[in-house]
Amino acid sequence: MNKAKKTFREVIFSKTVIVGVLLLIQLAMLLVFTVRFYRYFAAMYGVLLIVSLIVLLQIINDDAMNPSYKIAWIIPIIAFPMFGVLFYLMAGHCHLSKKTSARLIVEEKKYGLAGYRCDKAQAALLKLPAAARSQSEYIARAGYPAFTDTDVEYLSPGEVFFESLLNDLKSAERYIFMEYFIIGEGVMWQPILDVLEQKAKEGVDVRVIYDGFGCLNTLPNDYFKQLREKGIKCIEFNPLIPILTIYMNNRDHRKITVVDGKVGYMGGVNLADEYINVIDRFGHWKDSAVRLKGDAVKSLTSMFVTMYNALSPKDCCGMEKLEPDEPSQSCGGVVQPYSDTPLDKEQVGEGIYLNMIAKANRYIYMCTPYFIVDNELLTALLLAAKSGVDVRIITPHIGDKWYVHTVTRSFYPQLIAGGVKVYEYMPGFIHSKVFVSDDITATVGTVNLDYRSLYLHFECGVWMTGCSAIADIKQDFLTTLKSCHEITGSDLQQKGRGLRQLVAAIIRVFAPLM
Repeated sequence: MNKAKKTFREVIFSKTVIVGVLLLIQLAMLLVFTVRFYRYFAAMYGVLLIVSLIVLLQIINDDAMNPSYKIAWIIPIIAFPMFGVLFYLMAGHCHLSKKTSARLIVEEKKYGLAGYRCDKAQAALLKLPAAARSQSEYIARAGYPAFTDTDVEYLSPGEVFFESLLNDLKSAERYIFMEYFIIGEGVMWQPILDVLEQKAKEGVDVRVIYDGFGCLNTLPNDYFKQLREKGIKCIEFNPLIPILTIYMNNRDHRKITVVDGKVGYMGGVNLADEYINVIDRFGHWKDSAVRLKGDAVKSLTSMFVTMYNALSPKDCCGMEKLEPDEPSQSCGGVVQPYSDTPLDKEQVGEGIYLNMIAKANRYIYMCTPYFIVDNELLTALLLAAKSGVDVRIITPHIGDKWYVHTVTRSFYPQLIAGGVKVYEYMPGFIHSKVFVSDDITATVGTVNLDYRSLYLHFECGVWMTGCSAIADIKQDFLTTLKSCHEITGSDLQQKGRGLRQLVAAIIRVFAPLM
């Protein structure tokens, strides 16, 4: 009984409930304000129509905004000028606070690796196909150089990642950097936390960044203070505050670990129990990551240092920690970790995906938890399939969000009609974000095929060519296919028409805002 009361009390006074209630109060106040001044409705409506016109012109002429994102905002603004404009002004802009954005730009110039060139990587690229060289050049021009002398290990599912990560954390001697969208108290996080606390006591520089929205339901309020008391330097990225504001749209969706500059991790795996299937959420959870050992870890360190210093200018960490103590065995190819930021006009994640699709000759296989794409990605996939490329996509059979899963499935008819093979992972939910093509290139990272990942979030990944890990990624995909069901025309007919199709069509229009 006491436990039930405690649980009820924790729910009632949780950050989620408090923030939700305060936001509802603000919306109610806005409604009351509108009703209170109803007698001035004609004048107010006229003013808002003028404002709506100005906002619409701004949206239409914004070169950096995706066309689908524009449409998703234009419809509510035209249909409901009063609330549509106000909502857009509060939530439609894709920017952090000016102060944080400015600091990130400054830190990127100081600690970013734009312009860095590895001669050994350039020599290795000359021995690889032209398609791989041009993709590498694109990523380098976006600010993320190519490296050799790096061993790449593909880790899937999350249980394999967890075991490897824990072993590397225990070996740390100088520093541990961790940046995650979700950290959840439980079986996975507790042993990691124990190691971090012990290492901090030993004098290891331990720093953690977690996202305020991603951890809204998984960590207590002000959890960063608890970590600081344990000697762990911790920052909450963009904390969710109970104020209708334009600054909540951008999230830190990256998953990065760096140990001593020697070893680094990237991928889709967050630090919560569902990622290692300790708890059952949406069936079996299939995920993936990569472990890097060697020179390319320098890029991961640079990404973390840039973000941490921008968020905590009074406790900066320097770049003297970038260099690994010793060279590593090479994977035999080229490795390029990359990041994507909503603060510029370059969608690096989408650019890499488009390049891989366009340059595929024999096949391109991909896993994604969500499929909510713009016209460019959809056209590229259909064109590749119609050109004879074997295009296969694995999505979840059990979605984590019904409305997102509904939109994902709404793309099936168009994809299948165009020759793309679509599979659903029958045991449950697949969270991997993996592309592999022609036995030559692959990428593993955090970038979902949805608008938030492609345009609004801070993301990261690793692109590779000529590496032995590519064969492991391909084999894992083919093995996963054995647990999948291929969607056919008869499946689509069984799903029926009518109300379900109408709901999917409506949600799809507003999918860019989800």
